[in-house]
Amino acid sequence: MLKGKKALVTGAGRGIGRAIALTLAAYGADVAVNYNGSREAAEQVVKEIQALGRRAVALQADVSKEDECRRLFEQAEEALGSIDILVNNAGITRDNLAVRMSEEEFNAVLDTNLKGAFFCMKQAGKRMLKKRSGRIINISSISGIRGNAGQMNYCAAKAGILGMTRCLAKELAARNVTVNAVAPGYIETDMTAALPEKVSTAALSQIPLGRMGRPEDIAEAVAFLASDRAAYITGQTIQVDGGMGI
Repeated sequence: MLKGKKALVTGAGRGIGRAIALTLAAYGADVAVNYNGSREAAEQVVKEIQALGRRAVALQADVSKEDECRRLFEQAEEALGSIDILVNNAGITRDNLAVRMSEEEFNAVLDTNLKGAFFCMKQAGKRMLKKRSGRIINISSISGIRGNAGQMNYCAAKAGILGMTRCLAKELAARNVTVNAVAPGYIETDMTAALPEKVSTAALSQIPLGRMGRPEDIAEAVAFLASDRAAYITGQTIQVDGGMGI
């Protein structure tokens, strides 16, 4: 489905990003595995991708810094060739009630989750416009659609990603480049594992399918949007949330 394609996945050392990188590789793509601090985890993902018979490279970059995003794309191209698929997955949380949230907590999340996606879309967009093809998939969240108490910064960033997705989709469509988003619900990751039990129980009660999702559920949606099967889909958001958004 993705044979011969070159993908760059940000925040791919663990959780959803790891699953996306491995799934794209399983469908035939070579993958640049971006990480910020988890070098060992990223290198393990690279080994697993190579075991699938695909090429992979681990690349460190803090996506909240534009110069590092520029360097990230240059290194990915040097290692793998022209990037066909960008998946903006890198993200952090700094949860707090709005009345207690510091400016640092607010800015840190927007810098990584929102500005980081913008910087990477900017780099990918320039390249994809020139070659008249490409796929950009942004990982948002059900929280960016419904809101979530204690996560004003995170929800603002994830809602912003949906707006940027629609804008860039209109800007790049004429050159055969699609831009879409995936909005996960509650997924089994290190992030959700750290939630208090009462929060997890409350979340499960809102999911019609009655369970948390798996990172692979998100990865399969991303792989579809990255493929030719989704060639006529752009500016859209797929909610992979077990029915929470119904």
